[in-house]
Amino acid sequence: MQRSLKWLAVATTIGMVLVLIGGALVTKTGSGMGCGRSWPLCNGKFLPLEITPELIIELAHRLVSGIVGILVLLLSIWSWKAIGHIRETKFLSFLSFFFLLLQGLIGAAAVKWGQSGFVLALHFGISLISFSAVLLLTLLIFEIDKKFEAEKLYIDKRMGFHIIGVSIYSYLVIYTGALVRHMKASLVCRDWPLCLNDAPSLPNNMYEWVQMGHRAAAGIIFIWIAYILVLAIRHYKDQKVLYWGWIISFILVSLQVIAGALIIFSKLNLYIALLHAFFITCLFGVLSYFLLLYSRSRRNHH
Repeated sequence: MQRSLKWLAVATTIGMVLVLIGGALVTKTGSGMGCGRSWPLCNGKFLPLEITPELIIELAHRLVSGIVGILVLLLSIWSWKAIGHIRETKFLSFLSFFFLLLQGLIGAAAVKWGQSGFVLALHFGISLISFSAVLLLTLLIFEIDKKFEAEKLYIDKRMGFHIIGVSIYSYLVIYTGALVRHMKASLVCRDWPLCLNDAPSLPNNMYEWVQMGHRAAAGIIFIWIAYILVLAIRHYKDQKVLYWGWIISFILVSLQVIAGALIIFSKLNLYIALLHAFFITCLFGVLSYFLLLYSRSRRNHH
């Protein structure tokens, strides 16, 4: 049984990544209206006759989201029954399904009635919470056989402050990035890292403010994670999970910044844009794991 549960957990985690990347693909290709204003049907039909690339992308995203939704529900119920005795299981089971359902409802509402960029930007963030909950459930399932040193970790208050702070802050960075996408502000600034556009000045309009706000937020998280990495190297060399975790986080945030710059230089290359979404998904997953470890560390040392 344990083996089947592990397979389901891994499949669901990969499925959630596909849902997130699929959502980014729908936005980047402007395929949100690929099925017109009808949901869950496509242009009012189960199988529409006029096939367009936008329709295929939107329909594939709906299909993948639906299948993954069923997997998440299965994983939630099975984990609850199999490893419900582990403190975090029930909370994560509820979180993973609730937020996936919420994300689906926002997507459906956007199709039926249309939504502002500010509301649509929430879509990616809500899916991310569901992805993180699924990822943590998967880690709990794999932890049962082989106790990680995660059990013995001691995280002091200073590191705890940074873990909580940077995790919450990363959500803000993710929201501003999604806002850039949904407001179609990706290429309002032709230069990088500043928004010169012929003459240096403060942003002139809403789109430039959104774009530069995202760049500033991304710059701060890059510096913050670099600083935490220095702390980890100095004080946590013997705690491998934290030590390597922050090295991985720094690599991911660096790749994220590079992908962000390349989006501008490549004039919104689709593959680079999707990698940009993928790196932040992985980074948020690692930060969520740190939050779990910190909550355990506090419990173990109280």
